[in-house]
Amino acid sequence: MNGFIDKLGEKIMPVASKLGQNKYLTVLRDAFMLSFPITMFGSIVVVLNNLPFFNDATKGTLNHLFSNGQSATMGIMSIFVTFGIGYYLSKSYEVEAIFGGAVALSSFLILTPFFMILENGEEVSGVLALDRLGAKGMFIGMLAAFIATEIYVRFVKKGLVIKMPDGVPPAVARSFAAMIPAILTLTIFALLNAFVIGVFNTNLHDVVYEVIQKPLVGLGSGLPATLIALFFVQFLWFFGLHGQILVNSVMDPIWNTLMLDNLEAYKAGQPLPHIITKPFMEIFTVGMGGSGMTLMVVILMAFFMKSRQLKDVGRLALGPGIFNVNEPVIFGMPMVLNAAIFIPWIITPLIVTTFNYLVMAAGIVPAPTGVSVPWTVPIFINGILATNSILGGVLQLVDIAIVGVLWFPFLKLIDRSNLKQTL
Repeated sequence: MNGFIDKLGEKIMPVASKLGQNKYLTVLRDAFMLSFPITMFGSIVVVLNNLPFFNDATKGTLNHLFSNGQSATMGIMSIFVTFGIGYYLSKSYEVEAIFGGAVALSSFLILTPFFMILENGEEVSGVLALDRLGAKGMFIGMLAAFIATEIYVRFVKKGLVIKMPDGVPPAVARSFAAMIPAILTLTIFALLNAFVIGVFNTNLHDVVYEVIQKPLVGLGSGLPATLIALFFVQFLWFFGLHGQILVNSVMDPIWNTLMLDNLEAYKAGQPLPHIITKPFMEIFTVGMGGSGMTLMVVILMAFFMKSRQLKDVGRLALGPGIFNVNEPVIFGMPMVLNAAIFIPWIITPLIVTTFNYLVMAAGIVPAPTGVSVPWTVPIFINGILATNSILGGVLQLVDIAIVGVLWFPFLKLIDRSNLKQTL
C-alpha cells in the first residue's frame, strides 16, 4: 500500500501544486469570497421569510416586505463575482484594482440585454432581467470579466495612459490614467455585442447559457461528477494539500449556479430542480466535522479508543470539530500520508454522499433550498437550515452513524497497534 501511495503521490503532487498556484483559479476563488458576506445576508432573509412553522399567508406577507433583501444580494450575485474578478486579477498584475473591477463589471453589462420578454410574449425594453444578473448570467459574467480585465491590463502596461502633473490629486490622476484603457476595452465589448445582435439577432448571454453553461451545470449536478470531485478533495488532503480549495476553485461556479437555481425555484414555490448544489456540498460533507466528515471520527477517538495518542488527539480536536474545523485531527493523528486510514478517508465521503443523494432523490428528505449556511454552523442545525426541514438534521445524524461504522474497524486496529507499542 505504501509503495502504491508513494508512486501515486509522485504523479499527483506536481499537478495539484500547479493547480493551487494558478492565477485564474485563485482570482475566481477570491471573487466568490468577496460575494460571500452579501449572499449570507440574502440567505438569512430567505430563511426568516420561510420558516417552516409560518403559514402561507405569513410567508407571503414577509416576502412582500423583505424580498429585496434576497434580490439585492443573492439575486445579483453575478455582479459581485464579475467585479471581484476584475479587481483581484488587476491586483495580481499590480494595476489599479478598483478600475479593473469597474471595467470588468461594465463589460459584462454591455453584453447583457436591457430588455425582457413577459409571459404573454410582450417585450419590455429599458430593464434588466434579474436572472441575467443571477444564476443565468454567471458564466458569461465570469468570461467577460476575465477577458475584459486582461485586455484592460494590457492597454495599461503598454503605457496608453494620460499622465497628469504632480500637483493633481491622486484620485483624479488615477481616473485619467484609467480613461483610455477603459474606453478601448469597453469599445471592444460594445462592438462585439453589436456584431452578435446585428448578424445573429441574439445575445451572448443566451449563446453562452445554451452552449456552455447548461451542459456544465448538467454535468456538475450529477452524482458521478460529484463523486469524482469528492475523491480528489480527499486524495489531495491525504498528501497535505487543501483539497477543498483546489477542487472548489474549479467546481464552485457550477455548484453556486445550481444553488441559485434552487433558491429561485424555492422562492417561487416550485419543485427544486437540483439535489447537488453548493449548500449540499457544504452541509452534507464539510458540515459534518470538516473535510472527510470527521466529527464522528473525533468522537470515536476521544471516547471509544484506549490508546493515549488517539484519546488526546480526539479530545483536543473535538471542540474545533463541532464547528467543522478539522485541521487538528488531520495533522494531529495524523491523517496526512497515513496509509492505515487511506481506505476510510477516501471511501467514507463517497459512500455517505451517494446515500444522501439517493435519499433526497427518493423524496425522503428535501434537497437544500439554495440558502447559503455558514460552514462553521454545527451539525444538525446546519442541516435544518439548509433544507428548511428537521429531516435535514436527522439525515446528518444517520450520516455520522455511517461514518462511525466505516471508520471504527480501522481506528481499532490503530488503537491496538498504539497500545502494543506502549507495552
